[in-house]
This record gives sequence, structure tokens and C-alpha cells, in this order.
Amino acid sequence: MTDRLPGFNTLAIHAGAAPDKSTGARATPIYQTASFVFDDVDHAASLFGLQAFGNIYSRITNPTNAVLEERIAALEGGTAAVAVASGHAAEFLTMNALMQPGDEFIAADKLYGGSINQFNHAYRNFGWNVVWAETDDPSSFERAITPRTKAIFCESIANPGGVITDIAALSAIAKRHNIPLVVDNTMATPYLIRPFEHGADIVVHSATKFLGGHGNSIGGLVVDGGTFNWAGDDRYPALSQPRPEYAGMVLSENFGNFAFAIAIRVLGLRDLGPALAPFNAFLILNGIETLPLRMQRHCDNALAIATHLSGHAAVDWVSYPGLEGDPYHALARRYAPLGSGAVFTVGLKGGYAAGVKLVSNLQLFSHLANIGDTRSLVIHPASTTHRQLTDPQKISAGAGPEVVRLSIGLEDPADLIEDLDAALSA
Repeated sequence: MTDRLPGFNTLAIHAGAAPDKSTGARATPIYQTASFVFDDVDHAASLFGLQAFGNIYSRITNPTNAVLEERIAALEGGTAAVAVASGHAAEFLTMNALMQPGDEFIAADKLYGGSINQFNHAYRNFGWNVVWAETDDPSSFERAITPRTKAIFCESIANPGGVITDIAALSAIAKRHNIPLVVDNTMATPYLIRPFEHGADIVVHSATKFLGGHGNSIGGLVVDGGTFNWAGDDRYPALSQPRPEYAGMVLSENFGNFAFAIAIRVLGLRDLGPALAPFNAFLILNGIETLPLRMQRHCDNALAIATHLSGHAAVDWVSYPGLEGDPYHALARRYAPLGSGAVFTVGLKGGYAAGVKLVSNLQLFSHLANIGDTRSLVIHPASTTHRQLTDPQKISAGAGPEVVRLSIGLEDPADLIEDLDAALSA
């Protein structure tokens, strides 16, 4: 082949993978092993000292996981990636590399309810403090910056409401203050939005959702954009200061534009341990091979369903950027021209009780706490995923009492519409 970068569809199938050298197997094998044999004592020492790349122990590296890491880095346009046990683990290891006790990070207020809960409560145990900013007002992020601010965090498409974030505006603020911008790209996937192209420095994923795509495995990913200069920046000692466990090595000096991914692996994953099972990596890899096809069908189906519900007598409003009258439609056309994703919310005229009744009456939609499946899914966030939040927090996050979240799958849209109409009538 030429030096031309392969297209997205080709990368989704081939990036990071090759026929197995020892057996000729074309599918990536599942290396279901805890550890790996060293060539000799010197080889072992070089691996443990970070003088050579290779496999030591599957908590840190694994050949199946490595293919997944290379593939998502290629699809996102990053320099390197690390596969971990879940999306929450990806967020946690990212903050562990950036934060010290007493530090702050600024987060967009429109986020997945589990992230809001994690940031508000679990992170306090580490002395990490979240400061909330208004997703729709980039200036609110700048006003929240203090000398203790170590990161800005947002979702490219926010869960549950499908809100499109102005990534470039947040990147401009982050760059003015020399702070890394972390973007959760779970809902969009790199098929719809590539945050590095809009100024992000770090991307995280719950691979459980659209990347895997079949609701059969839990996983997370951290992708290093290679765009932030950690060298000499005392605010980020994990990357800029000598590491005593590695004979005084400075990661930013040794590893350059993929130093952050190295820090996630050799400081976070090594010591905290949320490793991804090779079998789950295998399942997610197989899902990614059809990602472009699935995401386009997801988006087409979601637009059809949202359009239908926007005119339904039982529905007060529909929040989906793909609709022309939606307040985020212009941002959707700018950031996600191929489609606005598969997940959106509706507000029912009957409020909380109507939301509970709808999820109970649907037949084709599965009532469960997930998104990004081939199957269509439904949940009432106020009584489930966002239950731990206060009422004002629920409303701010787009999960008020009347809200129902739909994750549109790959079924025939006419069948989904029939199921929704019957449940709404009931």
C-alpha cells in the first residue's frame, strides 16, 4: 500500500491486527494467560525498567488488548491507548495521573449520572474536587479555573440528553490556561466525532457501549492525543518529575508524545489494577469491525424515531440534535455531520408516573441500564441511573422526572415506532 492513511472503515477492521505468526490465524487470538516467559534475565530487567516494550503480566499488557489499543488509537487519531476494565476505570486512571490531593478539575454539568456520582463522591476519598460548569456556557469553565485546576472534562455527546458539546470552545479555554481537555467520546465514537481534531488532549471511552456494540462485555479505553506538553510542568509530577520506582526516569522526557498513555499503564494500571480481560478485548475488537455500519444505522433509526415522537400527543418534548428545531442542531451539523448518535430523551406530559409506565409497557425495547446495543433500550433515569442525584442535579443533567432515555438499536424503525405508540397509548 501507499503512504496514504487508510480510511475509517479499513482501520476499523485492520488497525493493530495481523495474521498470527505462529498459527496463521486471521482473527486476533485470545491470549488468555496471566503472565509471559522472558527470554533471559537481561530481557526481564529491561521490561521491568521500561527500557524495552513487551509483555510481563496481563494486568499491565496483553497481546489481545494491545490490538484493541492500537485500533482505537488509530480510529481516534491519537498516539497511544490503554485498555482497562470499564469506562469508570478509564476516567479514574486518567484523573489519577493528573491529580494530587487538594486539586480540582472542572466538569460539564451535562454528563452520565454515574460520572456525576463518581466525581461528587468517590473522588473526594482521594482529595480530588470537582467544580461544575455549564455545558452550554463555555465562559463558565474559564471563570471556574483556579491555580489548583488540573483538567477540564466533558462528553462529546452528553448522556442522556444527546447534547452536543462545543469542544473547540472548551479547548481554546484549556489552551489559554495550559490545562488538558479530557473528552468522553463514548456516545459519539470516533465514527461521528474525533475530539482530537477539535483540540482535545485525552479521550476516554466506555467500550461497553457502541464500540463493542452488542451488550456482551465491559471495558474502557484511555487514548493519548500526544498534544499536551507535560515536560517541566510541576503541576503534573507523575509525568514531569523523576519516578523513584523507575530509577528516576522522567516519563515525559523518555516517551514524548505518548507519555500520558505510559503513565496510565505503568503507574495507574500497574498499581491500581483495573485490567481488561483478554476475552472482553476480543469481543470489543469484533464489535469495532462493524462500528461504521452500526453507527450509521443507529443514527438513521434514531432520527426516524425522534421525528415521529416529536409529533406525538403524549410527548411534551424531544431532545435530539438531529432534529432541525433542536437547540443543538447547529453544533451537531458542525461536529457530527454523519449523524447525531443513537441516544436521546423525551419528556412525557404525564411526568414521573408516565415515565415509569412507559418503560413497563414497552415490548421490543429492553428496560435496562445500558446504551449502545444492537437492541433498542429504554430507561427512566430519575428512578434509576440518576437516582442518587438531587432533583436540581437531575434537571441540570437532563434527567428530570418526566424524562425517558431511549437508545435506538438496529431493528426496523417501523417496528420500534409501533412498540412506542402502543406503550404510549397504554
